[in-house]
Amino acid sequence: MEFGKLPDISQVDFLLPADPPGNAEILRNFPVRNPHFVIPVGNLIPNPQSPIRNPKVSGQVPQSLYVGATGWSVKEWVGKIYPKGTKTTEYLRHYSRQFNTIELNTTHYRIPDSFTVQHWHDEAADDFRFCPKVLQTISHAADLGTGGDLIQRFCVAMSGLGNKLGPCFIQLPPYFGVEKIGVLEAFLKQFTLPLAVEVRHESWFSNPLNTDRLIELLKSFSVSTVITDVAGRRDVAHMRLTTDKVLVRFVGNDLHPTDFTRLDDWAERLSHWFSMGLQECYFFTHEPDNLLAPDLAAAFYEKTKAMSGVATRGPKLGGQAAQGPQMSLF
Repeated sequence: MEFGKLPDISQVDFLLPADPPGNAEILRNFPVRNPHFVIPVGNLIPNPQSPIRNPKVSGQVPQSLYVGATGWSVKEWVGKIYPKGTKTTEYLRHYSRQFNTIELNTTHYRIPDSFTVQHWHDEAADDFRFCPKVLQTISHAADLGTGGDLIQRFCVAMSGLGNKLGPCFIQLPPYFGVEKIGVLEAFLKQFTLPLAVEVRHESWFSNPLNTDRLIELLKSFSVSTVITDVAGRRDVAHMRLTTDKVLVRFVGNDLHPTDFTRLDDWAERLSHWFSMGLQECYFFTHEPDNLLAPDLAAAFYEKTKAMSGVATRGPKLGGQAAQGPQMSLF
């Protein structure tokens, strides 16, 4: 991940911004407690007048913290978080029993066929959640794919993950500024699965009115935010919530001491948000080449596993086979 990377972090202020006043109200009033709703494939017809993401359901869903990385095909993890001798065809199975979510970058480059999606579903642990990254030919198109059928095709394919589908997320390119907010709205009208949005252009943050416009738009569609904690762009660590779910992309610096103090700050912030009513957080650890991502994830799990009332689990280093869906609930 090159976005926001710096060769020298010695002068970076990593302090997280204070919570904006609106977060407490959002968490207090957000009505839906069904984070894993998936629209049946037969109903996946874009409806500009009624985007369906969060239907009301009965029953209480436990609060959950999901911790993951950005891929499972890392051979250097064999003997580290995968048992020695693990074959490449077994990586996902072991990954999903160490981590309980993934920032699924494969879907950014192509729409997988139904056989592949079914295989992912069947291999993953019962409590595992995939967070597919929206196809690049959608997210980087001038019209965000609203002029064709790519959005519908993507949603149909991802719905095959069933109850193991977490929020999809769209990563808008650095040149997608606030002047294109109408294009984003048109996209949101067509996208019919749970979704989170990451913006990168400075114009979204340089003027508080622009940030507020974005937040109000996402709230109106029950779409979550992506918060990115990276050294070179502190504005994208915006701390704004729009639903009772959030995606956090945490970019470390080769396990520099500041990585761990930053994790402390995030553990404290998430504990606060969960106490106010946050339902789900998806926390993705990034390190150069992904080699150290499990170390960062394991450290974060240790800092958060005792959160009161929050179900979570994390990786065990050392190549020990993990059991999978035995989330800690304190």
